[in-house]
Amino acid sequence: MTQNLGKLDRTIRIVGGILLVAWGLASQNWLGVIGLVPLATGLIGWCPAYRPLGLNTNK
Repeated sequence: MTQNLGKLDRTIRIVGGILLVAWGLASQNWLGVIGLVPLATGLIGWCPAYRPLGLNTNK
């Protein structure tokens, strides 16, 4: 499992994930759980959806 996310991609995912989770908590909406996916992929630096698509933003 090699990293396939670049620095900008990871930053956008982490910030977006935090915002989605915060929105879910603030509005008491369970859909905020969706924010955990981009947050987790941003933190580990690997996106499983990029592999079959042949994408790699890591330099």
